[in-house]
Amino acid sequence: MYCGSCLRDNALAVELLRRGHQVTLLPLYTPTSPDEHNVSRNQVLFGGISVYLQQYSTFFRKFRLLDRLIDSPWFIKALAGRSLSTDPRLLGELTVSMLEGENGVLRREFDKLLEWIAGEPVPDVVNLPNTLLIGLAAPLRRALGRPICCTLQGEDLFLDGLIEPYKSRAIGLIKQQVPQVDRFLSVSEYYVPVMSKMLAIPADRMVVVPLGINLDGYTRATGRRRDPFTVGYFARVAPEKGLLELAEAYIVLRQRTPHARMRLEAAGYIAPAQAGYLESVKQKLAAAGLGGEFTYRGALDRDAKLQFLQSVDVLSVPAPYEEPKGVFVLEAMGVGVPVVQPRRGAFTEMVEKTGGGLLVPPGDPPALAAALQQIFDDPALADRLAAQGFDNVRQHYSIGRSTDRLLTVYDSMTMASATRPRDKGLAAGF
Repeated sequence: MYCGSCLRDNALAVELLRRGHQVTLLPLYTPTSPDEHNVSRNQVLFGGISVYLQQYSTFFRKFRLLDRLIDSPWFIKALAGRSLSTDPRLLGELTVSMLEGENGVLRREFDKLLEWIAGEPVPDVVNLPNTLLIGLAAPLRRALGRPICCTLQGEDLFLDGLIEPYKSRAIGLIKQQVPQVDRFLSVSEYYVPVMSKMLAIPADRMVVVPLGINLDGYTRATGRRRDPFTVGYFARVAPEKGLLELAEAYIVLRQRTPHARMRLEAAGYIAPAQAGYLESVKQKLAAAGLGGEFTYRGALDRDAKLQFLQSVDVLSVPAPYEEPKGVFVLEAMGVGVPVVQPRRGAFTEMVEKTGGGLLVPPGDPPALAAALQQIFDDPALADRLAAQGFDNVRQHYSIGRSTDRLLTVYDSMTMASATRPRDKGLAAGF
C-alpha cells in the first residue's frame, strides 16, 4: 500500500491524464496510497484477502458469496493496516499460484478479471507493473488483442528472497511467459542486464523508461547550513533500505566530530513487522550515547515530505542490495539536498548523471561517515552538489521526461499492431 512502484505508476498516470490521454489505473491486491492525487480506480481486483483465502481453502475457491465484502477497498484497508506481510519467505505458495495463472488454484480470480474487462473500453496497450503479475499477460492478450508491456522495477529482490522450491518455480514460470509480453520497460539502465539474465528476456524486447518525479512544489532548500547539521533518511524503514548502516556511519561521524552539533532524522513508512528493526537502530545509537540525537518522524504526506527533505543538510539511504530505483535520491536532489549513496545499482547512474552527490563503497560505514563529514566540512562542495542535483534532476528525471519516453514506447507498439483508430490520444491500462 506504500509501494514505491505504485507511486511511480500513479505519477505517470497523472501526467498522461493531464496530457489528455485515457488511463485506467487498477489496483491489485490492495488499494494504493500515493502521496499525491490518487487516480486509481476505487476497486481492487485479485483482492489480497480473497487471494489468500482461495490459496488455503477449497471452500473459497468454489463460492463467491463474500467476494463483494472481502474485495472492497475499505475492508482490505482495515485488515491490511493491522498486519500484512510482504516477506517473500512467507509468500512462496501465493507467488507461484499467481504465476500459474488460469491453470492454478486462483483461476476464479482470473475469471473475475475477464468479467471486469468485458465491461470496459478496450485500451490500446496494457502495462503490467512487474513480472510477478506476468500470469495476467496471456489472458489479457487473448481477451483484448492488444500489446502487453511489463515494467521491471525491483522484483528481483522479492524473487531472491523466496525460499526453495518456490524461488526456482517462480522464476521458471516467469521465463515461460516472457513471450506473452511485447516490451519490458526497465526503470534504469543498470537493471536491463540484471533482469535479462535472471529471466532470459531478449535484449531487443527491453527498453529503458527512466524514473521521473512530479516536481511541483519542489522548491530549492536554503543553502545555509543548519544548526545542528542534519543527516536525513527518507525511505521505508526496513533492513533492505539500510537505516541501521546509516546509524553505524553516524556513530563514526560523531566520533570524528565530537564538538559539532548534529542530528540524524529519519522518516518513511514502517510495517508493523519492522518495529523490532527500528528499535535496534535506536538501541545502537543509545549505546553510543547518541540516542538523543535521533528522531523518527513516521510516514509523511507529500507536504510533510517536502518540508522534511528541505530541513536536512544531506540525505543517505545506504540500501545493502542492488537497488534498481531509488526515488528518494531524486526527491532529495529535487529540493537541492546533496546525497551520499553506495556505489551500486541505479544509485551510480543517478548520482553520476546529475552530479548531485557522492558515491561510496557499499557496505562500508566508515567510508559513508567520511563522505558525510566531507559535506559537513566543505560548505562550498555541499552547495555545488546541491545546485547540480537540483538542475539535473529536472533535466533527466522529471515526470514529464519519463512520460515522453513512455509515450514513445507505447506509440511504437500501437503503430505496429493497431487494429482500430484511437479516439483521443493513447488509452493505457496499468
